[in-house]
Amino acid sequence: MPPVVSPKAVAAALTELWSPRVVGEVDDVYVKVAKVKGSLAWHSHANEDELFFILKGHLRIEMESGPVELDEGQMFVVPKGVRHNPVAENECHILLIERNTAQHTGDVKTGKTRSLADQLRPV
Repeated sequence: MPPVVSPKAVAAALTELWSPRVVGEVDDVYVKVAKVKGSLAWHSHANEDELFFILKGHLRIEMESGPVELDEGQMFVVPKGVRHNPVAENECHILLIERNTAQHTGDVKTGKTRSLADQLRPV
C-alpha cells in the first residue's frame, strides 16, 4: 500500500527554495511540493497546464495579461503556453500538479532550474 503523505509537512521540511519534490503520481501526472521565496523566472510550458495550490503563505503569479494573487487554500491553473513568473515576497509553500513531461522552468533554463531526477529525490 502506498504511504500516506502530508504535503504541508513535506513542504515545511524542505531546505531548498524553488526545488520542487514529487510526493505522488496519478497516472501521467506528478503531485509536487515546493518552498519558494523571491522570483523564479518568466517561462511557459508549451504542452502542459500547471496547477498551483497554496499550502501556506501568498503567491503572485505574474502573467502578461496581469497578475494573479493567491492565498493559503486557493488554487490557480496556468494554461499551457501562457508565460508566467511565480513570485513570493515571503516564504510560501505550494503544491503543484503537472504532467510528468513538464520541465521545471519550461522553455527557460536558469540557475534555479531543477531536473526531473532532482525533483524525484527523496525528501
